[in-house]
Order: sequence, then structure tokens, then C-alpha cells
Amino acid sequence: MKTEILKKLEKIAEDRTIPFCMSCHIKAPKGICPSCFSDDLMRHLDGVGVEWGTSWVIKHILQEEFTPVDTDEAFESSLEDCYPEETEIGFMRVNTIEAMKDLDPTWWEMAKSEYIDSLIEDGSIVEVGGNYYWDYDLEAL
Repeated sequence: MKTEILKKLEKIAEDRTIPFCMSCHIKAPKGICPSCFSDDLMRHLDGVGVEWGTSWVIKHILQEEFTPVDTDEAFESSLEDCYPEETEIGFMRVNTIEAMKDLDPTWWEMAKSEYIDSLIEDGSIVEVGGNYYWDYDLEAL
């Protein structure tokens, strides 16, 4: 599923950009420079710039149109579904999630990492450019 989404993002990036000949400094919408006949072209995105490949275009589209997944919030939300809001420790009533984070920060980070890995494995989130995005958001694009 991840590769399908990335292929779709690459297609969108290609559709939103125009081939550009850096040597002649002109747009080459047909995929070959009309001046020097080169097919070694960059991609031009109006209002953003020119660069090789499409990964920078995909990164720009994602930054402009989507909010990355807040992995901390997603993990906490999943735990809130499993545990009571408050826990009693001795004579104190504390927020369960905050207590888990404070009592064992190493466990917390390991558990969060495993949770994110499970979301990636089942295709719920996709990592693009160092950020995570919900697959349903990307599919809607």
C-alpha cells in the first residue's frame, strides 16, 4: 500500500510541475528542451522553484496541504481507550497516562515506537520525508 501511495504522490508531483531545462533556463513542457533538445530536465513548480526529481515537490505538497501525524497524541489516544482516566497510587488519584510517562520514560518511548511501527505495518500511516501522514489523508489527495 505504501508504494501505491508514493507512486500516486509522484504522479501528482509530475502533474503539478513542468519539465525545465537548466542549461537554457526555459520550460520544456514536452519533455525535451526546445532549444538544446536535452531530455535531462529538472522540474519547475510555479511560485516555488526548480530542482531535480520530484521528492522536493512531494515534500512541498505535503507541507502545504497536510498536517503530519502527532505521534505522541495518537499514542496517548490509543492508551486512553485501554485504561481509565485516573489511577489511584496510594492515597493519590493521578492521570493514568501522565503517571505512565513519568514513572518510566524509557518504557513510554519504547511502547510509543512499537505503536508507531504497528501503524506503519498495517498501513494506517505512511512515512514521507521524515514525517508520518494518515493513509486516508493521502488517499484523499
